[in-house]
Amino acid sequence: MRLNMQWTWFHRLGSPRWFYQKTQRWLPWLSAVSAILLLTGLIWGLAFAPQDAKQGHSFRIIYLHVPASFLALAGYYLMAIAGAIGLIWRIKLSFMLMKSAASIGAVLTFVALFTGAVWGKPTWGTYWVWDARITSMLILLFLYFGVLALRYTFSSHEASDKASAILSLVGTVNVPIIYKSVDWWQTLHQPATIKLTSAPSMHPDMFAPLVVMILGFYCFYALALILSTRAEILQREGKSSWVRQLVANKRGEV
Repeated sequence: MRLNMQWTWFHRLGSPRWFYQKTQRWLPWLSAVSAILLLTGLIWGLAFAPQDAKQGHSFRIIYLHVPASFLALAGYYLMAIAGAIGLIWRIKLSFMLMKSAASIGAVLTFVALFTGAVWGKPTWGTYWVWDARITSMLILLFLYFGVLALRYTFSSHEASDKASAILSLVGTVNVPIIYKSVDWWQTLHQPATIKLTSAPSMHPDMFAPLVVMILGFYCFYALALILSTRAEILQREGKSSWVRQLVANKRGEV
């Protein structure tokens, strides 16, 4: 009996209707926290952090580049885990999360590559080099695009979800390559700024606003993921009675 209750809770957690209803109350708080952290981090990093001794003010793009890169990698793992859960337990919400994570991850990966190119021009003298880190990040962008493209390759959601999940799982091998590329190969890209095994290589006055920006990006990522998944739920569950009732209620309010 107790085991059945546990599985009931697990499947309720994967219910699109339950997710849509529960996340409604989270949105205002996530919006407020994201805005506060991002504004604080940007103003702190761009206006008050000291300039770098070697790179001058150009280093300040780190406050966008590093958080976007972090979330591009972490978001890929989230996408792959959601795909694996969908494959194993046939939970529709997992596939919806996977699709939403793919679109957001693609944007973040592009932001990471673009800001890296802007940063590379004054630092390396060129916008692009076939560096190990940059090339593997480009592959990550193509993997995100591949997962999104597979959604439109098949006529049924079930087939496209399975194919996208398999590709996302195969692509996880690229994530540790990205992270360790600066250690495994000779590369123009600087070593990791933040490591779990050692102190950060930045001055505390520069590092503190970076931490705030990373936290802000994580909160904004959660907000964007919830909003995107809610939109995906409405699209896929459009014929469900609860969605039709929800639409009718909103029309009545208007």
